[in-house]
Amino acid sequence: MPPCYSVNSHPVETILSWVKAGEIAIPEIQRPFVWDATNVRDLLDSLFQGYPVGYLIAWRNPSVRLRDGSLSEGKKVLIDGQQRVTALMAAVLGYQVLTKDYRLTRIRIAFNPLSRKFEVLNPAIEKDVTWIPDISEAMKNAANPFTVFKAYCALNPTVDQEQVMQSITDLLAIRNNLIGFVELAHDLDIETVTDIFIRINSKGVVLNQSDFAMSKIAASESHGGPMLRKAIDYFCHMAVAPEFYGQIAERDPEFAATDWFKKMTWLKDENDDLYDPSYTDMLRVACIAAFERGKLSDLVSLLSGRNFETRQYEDEIAAESFVRLGEGIKDFIKETHFQRFLMIIRSAGFIAPGLIRSQNALNFAYALYLKLRRDKYDPAVIERTVRRWFVLSLLTARYSGSFESQFDSDIKRAKEGDFSEFLAQTEQAVLSESFWSFGLVQELEKASTNSPYLNLFWAAQVKLEDRGFLSRDITVGQLIAHQGDIHHIFPREYLKKHGMKQGAYNQIANFVFTQSEINIRIGNKAPKAYFVEALAQCADGPLKLGGIDDRAELENNLIQNCIPGASLDLEQGDYAEFLKARRELMAQKIKAYYNTL
Repeated sequence: MPPCYSVNSHPVETILSWVKAGEIAIPEIQRPFVWDATNVRDLLDSLFQGYPVGYLIAWRNPSVRLRDGSLSEGKKVLIDGQQRVTALMAAVLGYQVLTKDYRLTRIRIAFNPLSRKFEVLNPAIEKDVTWIPDISEAMKNAANPFTVFKAYCALNPTVDQEQVMQSITDLLAIRNNLIGFVELAHDLDIETVTDIFIRINSKGVVLNQSDFAMSKIAASESHGGPMLRKAIDYFCHMAVAPEFYGQIAERDPEFAATDWFKKMTWLKDENDDLYDPSYTDMLRVACIAAFERGKLSDLVSLLSGRNFETRQYEDEIAAESFVRLGEGIKDFIKETHFQRFLMIIRSAGFIAPGLIRSQNALNFAYALYLKLRRDKYDPAVIERTVRRWFVLSLLTARYSGSFESQFDSDIKRAKEGDFSEFLAQTEQAVLSESFWSFGLVQELEKASTNSPYLNLFWAAQVKLEDRGFLSRDITVGQLIAHQGDIHHIFPREYLKKHGMKQGAYNQIANFVFTQSEINIRIGNKAPKAYFVEALAQCADGPLKLGGIDDRAELENNLIQNCIPGASLDLEQGDYAEFLKARRELMAQKIKAYYNTL
């Protein structure tokens, strides 16, 4: 097969001129720069020494057919090398960059013509006249190195002028150093481009399709892409750091004057971390809800103007797609939508982010919520449908593996008819009696505190308002909210003394939530020993393990925590049978919980 790329070398100055002219789309210039200043210094030193600094890889956006029939040639989108190019623009051209906390800053790299060394500018270097404090100032005179030489020698009259002139000439020549440039063919699809990137850069940061989408959005000025890209980025950052609101208002007045900013203002007083979406999450939800498609590659194609029937690219389709994406993002960030969705998730017992181990399930649930709202379903139906679908997704690991294909399939079913009917059909297909009696029980036969099935059990206890193990008043929900203890019913040290390994004593069925003081009092005792104390306090004995002082209340607490009735008299030899019995009780509780949703 013929190669699907071309390889050339271009001077640093040429590449930077392309970026300034908009021929290469570098959205990351407007997004946080993750390199340290020392990385920038090292890049400059490598170029100065004539060392290779790797290839830049670009993919030309497909050419778009305009209304008049002419073609608008697409920009090159830099898919590998953004940090290097941004570093060069910061150090060589003197551009400001955004730090990880979205603060604009200058990275000043100093150069010493005598030692021929680069350093990040600091107060000591700034006072030392043997250093050129900011090479970007020198680079402005790249065409006339004598000007830089003269200024330097005026401050350092005793230096070896020939040496200094050579060093300054070599410094300014960095702009002429060649960098390898790989340009991928414009007719490659997004999946192929992603695969190429991963193969070339398998040890680097894996490129994903949301990066392509963000690149496409940021580069599409005619469709309002830069502001849309900022809306996505800023919302995600504010969701994690509400105080960022003030920084936007101060440092980006242009964006602060937009309707986008007004729509996300509510986040400044929001400290909820149940759902802190990334830009990938936002794009996935918008793609599903607004376009009824599950694959981000389709979103990139639509934003590029692809006509899926003719396989050509049309500006009209691109313009319409940007409008739809904008509407989808507005729906996502609307306070009432976001808060009501989280209320539904909480009503299913998922009150803490640690209980949700599938961001994909959460994303699809939000997309489903937005779609059902748009389709004008009854609010009560939306609430029940979204809640049950979310839990069903977790129960069956629906969105693991090839989740985009599953997204695509599920949203198409939602498009075809009543999603409530599809939910009922799916429940009949995947939540059979054998699932509850055997499949789920097997999933509980594992050693992990992070199991999604253990988290489902905790959520069930929260929803059903169960009390913590041996607690009279404190609920499991309160323990989770206030970081209560996860206790081993058969204490870990007790089992270790009997030769059991981690995989045995950390079985899911050996865990309960309890109060710290109860956990401490139990210590390393066998269940038989500490249940004697619990029974004694129910017979007017002193309170040693929590506040339960009634036998019926104790038995009810054990039922709530799925503790088999025979556990009151158990020792190490009974551990295996105990686990088996408790798994079955836990599975039945999760089933009862699901039926309440």
